[in-house]
Amino acid sequence: MSEVLPPVVGCFLAYIQLEKRYSAHTVVAYQQDLIQFFTFIRSQYGDVSLSGISHLHVRTWLAGLMEEGMIAKTVNRKVSTLKSLFKYALRQGEITQTPMTKVTAPKSGSRLPHFIEEKGMQAIEDNRSMRKGREDQVIFGDDLAGKTHRMIFELLYHTGIRLSELIELKSVNADISRLTIKVMGKGGKERIIPISPLLATLMNEYRDAKKRELAEFDMDVLLVHPESGRKLYPKYVYRVVRHYLSAHRITTISEKSPHTLRHTFATHLMNNGADLNAVKELLGHASLASTQVYTHNTIEKLKEAYKKAHPKG
Repeated sequence: MSEVLPPVVGCFLAYIQLEKRYSAHTVVAYQQDLIQFFTFIRSQYGDVSLSGISHLHVRTWLAGLMEEGMIAKTVNRKVSTLKSLFKYALRQGEITQTPMTKVTAPKSGSRLPHFIEEKGMQAIEDNRSMRKGREDQVIFGDDLAGKTHRMIFELLYHTGIRLSELIELKSVNADISRLTIKVMGKGGKERIIPISPLLATLMNEYRDAKKRELAEFDMDVLLVHPESGRKLYPKYVYRVVRHYLSAHRITTISEKSPHTLRHTFATHLMNNGADLNAVKELLGHASLASTQVYTHNTIEKLKEAYKKAHPKG
């Protein structure tokens, strides 16, 4: 822990990790934000106590970040970090009031989630590429690596789970007979997600392949590294998704990440008439507002259909 941080920060980070059960990635992001903020305070104002920090200090820091070209979304995350810290310090009696009540987060332009068209995802279902002017090529190989990569794609798209949920998915929580999986979401909240017979079949084949091709593997989790047999790690999943979406021309969108497949899952459900509350539950969103962004893609699709079909469009 950096020496620039007040003692209460260590307690706060432990609180969000152990009690709020934030992911390790989120805890590190909070810590980095706080180190950056308190380093700024010390360099600009000297030794200022936590109770001595005012909204003017915070505004000055945020203004400097914006002037350096930091996007509003990132600045807003840092505002959220400070709000959480000062709210915690207030409850602990470290301060008598929070400076964040007079701090307004910058507005960020709304950006629709990137998603893959249905024909692109159908190509994955059919295990073929979408290159024009040449014969279709098989996307995923029949070895354990190919089966692992396909499972990554199919799980992310069929269920809409997060990257962390994919990696931590327990083998015992993939119930093929009931066509469901149970995942542990944010805040330690469990949810049950239905799966298709196709995905259940692929899971069975994958489990058989693990036993056949690996002498030892982590039996606790469903997905393992095809060479080491250990639990997957985020960078590996990112690399797999990026490679296949780029190399096989499944999509032309710029963002090629595991979260793109989660966006695709939600968008395809909404475009095909799924209830918004049902999509919210499947995604594990705490608020309906987080899910409503996918209605925008549906509206855009309706506008496109209107322009093409209506004589006055």
